[in-house]
Amino acid sequence: MEKLLQYVWKHRLFPLKPLTTTDGQPVEVIDSGLLNHNSGPDFFNAKIKIGDCMWAGNVEIHDRSKDWYRHGHDTDKAYNNVILHVAETIDDEVIDFNGRVIPQLQLSVPEKVKNGYDSLINEDRYPPCYKIIPELEAIKVKSWLSALQTERLEEKTEAIAKRVEKCNGSWEEAFFRTLARNFGFGINGDAFESWANNLHIGYVAHHRDDIFQIEAFFMGQAGLLSPDAINKRYREQAINDDYYLRLRDEYDFLSYKFNLYSMAPEQWRFLRLRPHNFPHIRISQLAKLYHNGTANLSQILECNSVKALHKALDTSVTEYWQTHYLFGAESRKSYKILSSTSKDIIIINTVVPMLFAYGRTYSKESLCDKAFSLLEEIAAEKNSIVETWKQCGLNATTATESQALIQLKNKYCDRKDCLRCRFGFEYLKK
Repeated sequence: MEKLLQYVWKHRLFPLKPLTTTDGQPVEVIDSGLLNHNSGPDFFNAKIKIGDCMWAGNVEIHDRSKDWYRHGHDTDKAYNNVILHVAETIDDEVIDFNGRVIPQLQLSVPEKVKNGYDSLINEDRYPPCYKIIPELEAIKVKSWLSALQTERLEEKTEAIAKRVEKCNGSWEEAFFRTLARNFGFGINGDAFESWANNLHIGYVAHHRDDIFQIEAFFMGQAGLLSPDAINKRYREQAINDDYYLRLRDEYDFLSYKFNLYSMAPEQWRFLRLRPHNFPHIRISQLAKLYHNGTANLSQILECNSVKALHKALDTSVTEYWQTHYLFGAESRKSYKILSSTSKDIIIINTVVPMLFAYGRTYSKESLCDKAFSLLEEIAAEKNSIVETWKQCGLNATTATESQALIQLKNKYCDRKDCLRCRFGFEYLKK
């Protein structure tokens, strides 16, 4: 397996006997190079002594020499700087675009590494490396979790950068779209982002001082004022509901004024959702938050603690939704405030990435530092991923650690990418 051979090369798991090329020249690996995860040679900037000559360049690795031609490297100029070709089976000579014969090294994957990798890949239990977790040194665990958290923030930063670009450089609008997505709390995240993209927040701003018009705008663009969006069980009550009819009339006026088109209501998901998470409730909370003006980016940038952010994110629903979860469906009165736990989730997934992305873009290291400090201030999230790692002996205490563990599962464990994982490395060592 090519990836396993790359792992052997990267960690220099070479046989005890001297290394030689296929034509008998001695090979000394000074620096195995930097693993490349994109197109091009597998390792960049390696330093290798072949015979009496020191070479600096790239290394390409395959299961068999013939793979060089099968992958078309002989016709690709990007591989002209390859100084060594490594393969487990040498079954052909390799030549680059210029006709130069490239030295080859036959390298096998140690049996112990093969067996260890097979046991990881075939392990049914998650995480597959659970046996060695309690034995890991604290410094190694902390180092890997720190790298994972930074990696997760980098990914979120890229997503925010794309939103800023779609918003023609408006960080405020990109912040609102990010906030909206995370008001979906997972199951409706995609629908909320589609809604925010379709909202035309600049038009809403003309009516920011009128909560009724904001709610009409928000509900209407979400497609929730369409007759097709009304729950069949409560349709008769809804079509005779004064508030629903007023909202719909107001939205008809606004949609004509701004030439608006609502999203398809089918995008919203209700199955297995608790009523507090229904789109109507979350959208009403967002409408109040937008109306209050406390949760825009400029305000958020000034908050220096989780406590201050909790205050900025204080919101509930409008009066109608205090006694309803759906149009026409009455319920016991509840202010349906945004809970402390929900605020923490919003801070973790919206505020922290925005601070980090904004700080990176404008070279404000203080904002990047604040992003990490906020995560340290928030307790670890409570979910199945964090609980599973706890059962293995790795107990996350802060959001920094829980975010790292989520990244570990989503980007490594789920993909069986144990060869890039430091826990996987420790497992294979043993």
